[in-house]
Parts: sequence; structure tokens; C-alpha cells
Amino acid sequence: MIYEFSNFGTTQEYYTKSGENLSFYDHMHNSFELFFVSEGETVVTVNEVEYVLKDREAVLIFPNQVHSFSSKKSKHTYWLFSQELIKAFSSQVIYKIPISNKFIPSNAVLDMLYSTNEGDSLLKKKGALYTLLAEFDEIAEYSEKDRLNCRFLDRALDFVQTNYKGDCSLSNASSKLGYSYTYISKHFQKSFGISYNSFVNQYRISKACYLLKNTDMSILECSIECGYTSVYSFMRNFKAICNVTPSEYREKRFMIPLF
Repeated sequence: MIYEFSNFGTTQEYYTKSGENLSFYDHMHNSFELFFVSEGETVVTVNEVEYVLKDREAVLIFPNQVHSFSSKKSKHTYWLFSQELIKAFSSQVIYKIPISNKFIPSNAVLDMLYSTNEGDSLLKKKGALYTLLAEFDEIAEYSEKDRLNCRFLDRALDFVQTNYKGDCSLSNASSKLGYSYTYISKHFQKSFGISYNSFVNQYRISKACYLLKNTDMSILECSIECGYTSVYSFMRNFKAICNVTPSEYREKRFMIPLF
């Protein structure tokens, strides 16, 4: 399972892309995602619930829901948008999760979404997204999330973001957050499907990818900047997560293996 830090949802981001025959393994991110099948069939699994999407069907995936895609012959479009961009809705459902993510968006909503581009004004983006969300919310049924666990995850994610350059160890997280070592380990595994240490490594490598693509920092400098005390440990983790070495990534401008 991969956590998509490139879609972390901390800014007013909006991204859309169309394609064909998407197959992608379990992953999650902190943004909302609308996935729409315009032709053919795609199997989308969200939190272990399998949805078979056919022509003009969609799923609305909420933040931090584990999901995957499997398709051999289909055409699709997806829209990724941060919680900050639709704050009135995201604050309304912060402790809710849809019982079913599947729905059929109206032609009017689709027309608005397809005519909205990344470079458009915030007002136009918000107009299209709030119209979509109002339509989904009108038919949706929700179950309640565990509020204590949600607060814990928010604090834990903030700790990683703040401390990834330094001591981001599980023992330090336990000390700073006031949760036991065992509690943090257990709830990270349960919520994200990976261990706390794997999560930290993924976060650090995602930051390293950005530095390799956008700066002239050396590989050693990147490793130090991202919290690694050993360049060999950095290179080993980078290759394990990105399937290429840091040098190959920089040379060929590879993207993190997300979709």
C-alpha cells in the first residue's frame, strides 16, 4: 500500500486527467477523488468494498480511504481535489464515511467538471465541485468514524510532516504525542496498511523526489535534508520505493510510482 504524498491535500489543489485501461495497486491520499468511467468497465476497490463501474458510473473516494483500480478495456477521467478547496463540505463530513462510494453523476455536473481546468479561477473550481458534492450528498448515507482515532491520525501526520528531517522515530513520536509506542504502531498499521516506519520512509522519499527534480542538491545533500543519517540507507530505501536509484530518477525525471 502506498500513501500518495503528492496528493496530500494541504493546499487548494485541483487536478484532473483522462486515460484508458487503468490498473493500480492499493493506495491512499488526503484528497477527495472522483473517478468516472466513460466507456467500458473498471473494478474499483474502496476500503475492501468492490465496485464494478460501467459506462457513466463513478465513485467518490473520501480522504484516506484505501483504493485500487483494475481495468483491461475502459476509458476514464479522475478529478483530485483537496479538502481545503471545499472546506464547507469537508468539515461537514470530517467524522463521516459514505456507506457506498458509488453513484451516477448527472450530465449537468459532468459538463461543469469537464469544462473546468486546473488553471481556472478558484470560484469556477469550487462551483463545479460543490455542485458535484451536493448531488452526491443528497443520495448518500454515512456511517460515523471513530473520532478519537481521527484526532490521533491528524496529530500523527502532523508530527511526521514537522519532524521528518530530524528525529521522526516511533519512540520520539510516542514521547511528543503522548501515546504509547504500541498504540501508535497498531493504529498506523490499521489505518494505512503499513507500519509507522514504512510511512515515514515513504514520506521522506517523496520529499527527496521533489528535491531531485527541482534542485541541484547532491544525492548526499538530499539524503541529509530528508532525515537520513546514512546515504546508503537513503539509496536503499529510494530504490525499494521508486524502483530506480536516485541518480536514475534525476536523469530521466521519473515520477513517484503513483498514477
